[in-house]
Amino acid sequence: MKITLSVLKADIGSIGGHIKPSQALVDEVRNFVSQNGKNLIIDYYISSTGDDIAILCTHERGVLDEKIHKLAWDAFLAGTAVAKKQGLYGAGQDLLKDSFSGNIKGMGPAVAEMEFEERPNEPFIFFAADKTDPGAYNLPFYLAFADPMYCAGLLLSPKMSEGFTFRIIDVSYTEKDKVIELRAPEETYDIATLLRDNEKYVIESIFSRNTGNQAAAISTTRLHNIAGKYTGKDDPVALVRVQGEFPATGEVLAPFEIGHYVAGFMRGSHIGPLMPCKLNATISYFDGPPVLTGAAFSVKEGKLTEPADVFDHPFWDTVRSEVAAKAMAIRRQGFSGAAMLPFSELEYGGVVEKLAKLEKKFKLRD
Repeated sequence: MKITLSVLKADIGSIGGHIKPSQALVDEVRNFVSQNGKNLIIDYYISSTGDDIAILCTHERGVLDEKIHKLAWDAFLAGTAVAKKQGLYGAGQDLLKDSFSGNIKGMGPAVAEMEFEERPNEPFIFFAADKTDPGAYNLPFYLAFADPMYCAGLLLSPKMSEGFTFRIIDVSYTEKDKVIELRAPEETYDIATLLRDNEKYVIESIFSRNTGNQAAAISTTRLHNIAGKYTGKDDPVALVRVQGEFPATGEVLAPFEIGHYVAGFMRGSHIGPLMPCKLNATISYFDGPPVLTGAAFSVKEGKLTEPADVFDHPFWDTVRSEVAAKAMAIRRQGFSGAAMLPFSELEYGGVVEKLAKLEKKFKLRD
């Protein structure tokens, strides 16, 4: 059976600043999808990560389907109405366009989708991040799909020995999608050269070279490219199929123990370590740290099992403690140097405006 996995995620309102959506908002989105998704979707799962709410659904309509995207857009609008009624902060923040135009891509919400023929057993992981941008997935997915130090399957599994193809997009180019496909292991150094720049080059999808089947899909929306100014960090989502011809679940999760430094954190303008958290985690310290949740599912004929929380294990408690220490260490550096994003990536206009005023006061000295 050929099915489509679609996940659509947006910040449409939060309690007490950037913490979490209200239960009433979550219930409204869930009820809307339940009532209006009949005869359209097969199954769905509603969750929150930080102050964002996500709609994961299965269907047979393919990627970029107008009716699926319209369902999610209208669900977010319904949730926004509740957010406004409750006086939540940032109500409708990620809905950057006034009217629906065929699909949600380019309208604000993060979107990741895959269409594939179901295997006899079809496990996958749905990742959701908050307070960071799509480049946050670059390092862990590079390690999980191209580095045998993290992915033992590249050495041990004949189905994976040919490696994977990485489709990488230049997110700074806004006129059209500017993409390149590179193969691991032959072009590993080229892949690494691009992925070192998380704010410009982002993994969009990954494919098995053995079968050509898609292994991963990542949202690549940059909100400041749409709005022209800071409206919130991009808060990317990802879908990763696992086992068999793809890395095992544990191989995909392993690189996240690094707690690697990513863009985001407070006001989307700082650097902080990515913290793997339990499902429905909230936001706290310095509007962060940047957080990641993971829900593993099995799917059969489009029907989802209940989610398994991939970061709800004592091992990840130790990781979280180490990531917290890293977050505090870099925050002690305040605004200086690597602790804050470079000028070209600053999301808030205050620094830019101050520099423009100060520039006029500079004098050329003889």
